Amino acid sequence: MKVRFGVGLGAETAPEELADILDHLEGSGVDSVWFSELVYTPAVDPFVGMAYALARTRRLKVGTSVAILPGRHPVLVAKQLASLAALAPKRVLPAFGLHSALPAERDIFVVPDGRRAAVFDESLDLLRTALNSGDVTFEGEYFSVRSAQVQPLPATPIDIWLGGSAPAALTRIGKFGDGWLGSFLTPDEAGAARRRIEAEAVAAGRRIEPDHYGISLAVGDGALPAELLAAVRRRRPDVDPEELVAADWSDLHRQLDGYQAAGLTKFVVRAAGPTDRNAFLNRFTTELLPRQN
Repeated sequence: MKVRFGVGLGAETAPEELADILDHLEGSGVDSVWFSELVYTPAVDPFVGMAYALARTRRLKVGTSVAILPGRHPVLVAKQLASLAALAPKRVLPAFGLHSALPAERDIFVVPDGRRAAVFDESLDLLRTALNSGDVTFEGEYFSVRSAQVQPLPATPIDIWLGGSAPAALTRIGKFGDGWLGSFLTPDEAGAARRRIEAEAVAAGRRIEPDHYGISLAVGDGALPAELLAAVRRRRPDVDPEELVAADWSDLHRQLDGYQAAGLTKFVVRAAGPTDRNAFLNRFTTELLPRQN
């Protein structure tokens, strides 16, 4: 299975840094760059960031880690993805999630109260249909379209990856996803999640490619910021934060060994807090590209 590493861009990445980052990644042979949905930060919007990155590079793949789908009209999202894929075939890697990791941002992705999961499921159904059919009529509980025509349809199907780790999320990934991008899970938990997704896909009469399982990770430069450790504790109070975030590159390699043994092959790695950007990218290239196959 293909083991690949991409760079995750977090809230610390200012728009004026992006050109130099992309040039570095393109020249270094890094597989991909991933834009997070962080509305109330200086980070570039993920769809704008993907378009800019594709225009500036010729080889680098681009993805979202993750964009929020409920609260967006899926046909408009399909049009955006189809346009990007037409401009740069086989280089667009969308991953979608249920809601923002930041509570303050959740109100801006509007869905009926208590129905976010149901809207997500229907959105995924319509998104996939719009990306694969030339003339779509769809009557759902939340969306209704007549003769929707997303043009040009992608010459190669766009894989839709999903995030999440709750039982309902893993069922959704098995039913609707082409891949999984997890986060804040130990290797044992990630392995169990993969097995659950595979079982749900079989139950739905589907199959997810065996190398379409990945996770987003963070690595520090020797000491993890206290605010990061506190944020991880709030999200996963049941796990030691240093099991989920690598303090340094040696710790990251140990984590990667565990995740690969659990069946994961795609990794989005970001800096754990503010850092010297060029130093991080150089270290990323030195440490991780030799692990690709």
